Amino acid sequence: MQTGNFSTEKKSSVIEFIGVSKTYENGTHALEDVNIKINKGEFVFVVGTSGAGKSTFMKLIMREEKPNTGKIFVNGFELSSLSRKKVPLLRRTMGIVFQDFRLIPNLNVFDNVAFAMHIVGASNRDIRKNVSRVLNLVGLGEKARCMPMELSGGEQQRVGLARALVNRPSIIIADEPTGNVDPNMSYEIVELLTEINNRGTTVLMVTHEHQLVRDFNKRVIMIEKGHIIADNQDGGII
Repeated sequence: MQTGNFSTEKKSSVIEFIGVSKTYENGTHALEDVNIKINKGEFVFVVGTSGAGKSTFMKLIMREEKPNTGKIFVNGFELSSLSRKKVPLLRRTMGIVFQDFRLIPNLNVFDNVAFAMHIVGASNRDIRKNVSRVLNLVGLGEKARCMPMELSGGEQQRVGLARALVNRPSIIIADEPTGNVDPNMSYEIVELLTEINNRGTTVLMVTHEHQLVRDFNKRVIMIEKGHIIADNQDGGII
């Protein structure tokens, strides 16, 4: 288990921003004085218009970017002082689901999911066990030997979700996971994320689909022009 430098009062939170600002070299003020805490086991939608700062918010959590000012804590790691060699340790605590699936086209479904376990040095026995487990969880147990091109967009996204889950992360970060699937499949993807959340995994999902946000009634963080302009613990702010 990784160790971090959270103080006692921070142990219930898995993500915390304290006075965080981010300005890019071209002068773009992406985030300004953001203070937010996301606790273990929450399901949070992150919404906002294009250019509002959502992508920067997520990149900071994944340590793809560093803040100019403020502190960010994720799963016990303080990110602004985190060395490059420890970034992979941080990312092993996360599962990431992308809008564009990012499957490896010449690997079948099983091997696409197994790839995430090979990276962390898992044994073949654990790979066989856990890949089968997550494929059954996302409803693709019968398609383990299919190639990505043989799947629908919704099925490809389920593979992406299985890959994000296979190493048992404490946080799932889903960046517009329904952007390339049809409306019915959008609901199925969020229902799957909700089921995963009900098992104890924290879920952070960026979306522009306001109807999904209304229907699932989760916590909603709204970002506009780099500021958190609304944070409703009970949903319904859109």
